[in-house]
Amino acid sequence: MVRKVICALDTSDLKEAVTIVQRLSGYVGAFKIGHALVLPHGLDVVQRLQDVGASRIFLDLKFHDIPNSVALAVRQAVKYGVWMMTLHTAGGPAMMSAAVEEAQQSPFDVPPLLVGVSVLTSLDQHVLTDHLGIRRTIEEHLVYLSRLAVDCGLDGVVCSPQEVAAVRRALGHEGIIVVPGIRPAGAKTHDQVRVGTAQAALQDGADYLVIGRALTDCLDPQVALEALGFDVSESHPH
Repeated sequence: MVRKVICALDTSDLKEAVTIVQRLSGYVGAFKIGHALVLPHGLDVVQRLQDVGASRIFLDLKFHDIPNSVALAVRQAVKYGVWMMTLHTAGGPAMMSAAVEEAQQSPFDVPPLLVGVSVLTSLDQHVLTDHLGIRRTIEEHLVYLSRLAVDCGLDGVVCSPQEVAAVRRALGHEGIIVVPGIRPAGAKTHDQVRVGTAQAALQDGADYLVIGRALTDCLDPQVALEALGFDVSESHPH
């Protein structure tokens, strides 16, 4: 089960990121990096983290542009051997299809997984409806865009813990579901409003859980994982 955990490296400090990878690489299945690390250090940061134990890198840059621009971005990311990357489903079918086509040109044996983001975990119904003009409920919108993403060839989608069950019903056995917003029961939500526990998300059909502060702020990985409800006996620290 611990292999389902993706640790979010929410820092721009490369030294800190390296230390976290070295501490947690035996306890989690992958590490997620985003703009905070890539903008100051470039995509070379991928290899730097791979070299210290991050065998699987989730590149979370949420590409969203015209099809050709996204295709070019995916082409560059593929060269670094990332395991998974994100793009916004709101870019439309042509954009998603272009990304899929580029990902399939990977020089590695296994192309990267492409997962679609539709409604960020920081958004609630009020923002979606009153500010973004979307008349569907959050769940309806996520289900619709998730189905569209998989139909366009994406490998899966991202959704909050609160929509996992509905998205899994809509996708069936097609597509992976990656879930951020994981918190221990009763913990602070920080800047995410749609959160949930690890166990509930997994029971509802999640494949991977993205966990940040709850892991990185604790110096003892076993204590952190146990607080989240995981059995750490299956992990193999280096």
